[in-house]
Amino acid sequence: MISGLELVEPGTLVLIVVAGFAAGWIDAVVGGGGLLQLPALLLVPGITPLQALATNKMGSIFGTTTSAVTFYRRVKPDLTTALPMAIIALAGSFGGAILAAQLPSSVFKPIIVVALVAVAIFTAVKPNIGGLTALRHEGRRHYVVACLIGGIIGFYDGLIGPGTGSFLIIALVSAMGYAFLEASAKAKIVNMATNVGALLFFLPNGSLLWGLGLILGGANMAGGYLGARTAVKQGSGFIRVVFLIVVGALIIKLGYDVWSENFR
Repeated sequence: MISGLELVEPGTLVLIVVAGFAAGWIDAVVGGGGLLQLPALLLVPGITPLQALATNKMGSIFGTTTSAVTFYRRVKPDLTTALPMAIIALAGSFGGAILAAQLPSSVFKPIIVVALVAVAIFTAVKPNIGGLTALRHEGRRHYVVACLIGGIIGFYDGLIGPGTGSFLIIALVSAMGYAFLEASAKAKIVNMATNVGALLFFLPNGSLLWGLGLILGGANMAGGYLGARTAVKQGSGFIRVVFLIVVGALIIKLGYDVWSENFR
């Protein structure tokens, strides 16, 4: 069992803790905390991309669990939709993690950038979307759409990861008709399951750095608790604004990665 702490200098450890706290806050509100957390882990000397991905998932599960519980206690999201969606997402994430060990994420990054740009434009030009819950589907169709969203985005989370929470929220808002606050509450439950699914793959192969993951998890938990309380207090309008900011940052980061990998 490797703790990972022996690899980290004090200054880098402080940076990882700060990144973990900020990532937990962002994840609790709109998702996309991996934008901060994963690059911070990659600063650790000698860490492999697979170790960084596994340790990132361990840290994230503390934050998503904390924010999911906080949202549930304050928003009371409908579990009859969230739980089946989470179970399918867990299986999808496990499958994505298997493929992540075989393929470079650069294969998928251009597609993700285009999808994020489309999401940002859609959200920006529809200022009233996500203000109130107005469900678009009823009965069995409602649950089929929810499970499809969970499976597809769960697979993406296990495979690549950045922006999973943002994709879940916009899918729940646009495809199902939830308000941003209700969508955020459900997204946290599903995101918690996708982290578990990826960890089920990473645990047996020894990629996880336990000590570093626990410290990261503590910081992520604190950020997740504060972020969930902030989101509930400020409501859907606040979440929409932060959502657009985070999606914009994801577009810049992943767009730069694509440019660096293909044109430099």
